[in-house]
Amino acid sequence: MFVIIVLVISIVVPNFATGANIANILQRNSIIGIVACGMLLMIILGGFDLSVGAVGAMSSVVAAALIVHVSVPVGIVVALFLGLGVGLINGFCIAKIGINPFVTTLGTQVLVTGLLYVATSAQPVYGVPESFTELGLGRLGPIPIPTLIFAAIAVLTWALLRFTTFGHYVYVVGGNKAAARLAGVDVDRVTLITYSLGGLFAAIAGIVLLGETSIGQPASAADWPLSAIAAVVVGGVPLSGGVGNVGDAVLGTLLLGVVANVLDLLGISPYWQPAVTGAVILVAVGIDSYQRKRQELR
Repeated sequence: MFVIIVLVISIVVPNFATGANIANILQRNSIIGIVACGMLLMIILGGFDLSVGAVGAMSSVVAAALIVHVSVPVGIVVALFLGLGVGLINGFCIAKIGINPFVTTLGTQVLVTGLLYVATSAQPVYGVPESFTELGLGRLGPIPIPTLIFAAIAVLTWALLRFTTFGHYVYVVGGNKAAARLAGVDVDRVTLITYSLGGLFAAIAGIVLLGETSIGQPASAADWPLSAIAAVVVGGVPLSGGVGNVGDAVLGTLLLGVVANVLDLLGISPYWQPAVTGAVILVAVGIDSYQRKRQELR
């Protein structure tokens, strides 16, 4: 579906298949792609995370404040550890206390956002050195640096799922948690690690966002949770868990990015863009669900 859409658009839409526009698509969607890799792990596990936007905003603001007042390395490291910590809290509430992932991550999202607004008085953090924007706006040859970071995260996620015992356990737990426990899998530990990685990837995305804007904005990244879930689901990963790979998340991210880019090139009102994106999600998921049903009937 992705290949067909890109081929048709390349023929029909002027200026789409140019190097500058392709680089623009990659740069604009790399942040959501990074978040989607973490969301993929959690969806395969049988859950998801609604707090990734709050974690991204928190990481961006904390990194900005520490970069301005301390140093760049300290800002980045502290922001990453905070993201990892929030993910660990999510995993603990889900695995050890037994709270539903929806309730847990929604509560964490509201809590983190509230604390962030209190700490900053809902004011942006300015003063990040201009050199730091190289992380979000720079390029290595023709390739945007955020895209290289996205590619590295995607490869890491692929390697975790394909070559590690932890990756196999994620599929096992997502397929049948009770059976996984009976088979001797430490379900709680797998859950803790998975949600910690989701928080870490969201924090990385927040730092890249800071590199693009040079401003720590508490109100940023509000659309990340639904965008990341949409990217994974459009790629063909069912929310039921136990199935999926990183290629699905990457293709889903690029597909939604291409659709948004084409609407911009055609000058279509931004009010129509969410409606078209929603239609694409329904069509893609509908086709995938229909194919899965046919395979099950066989």
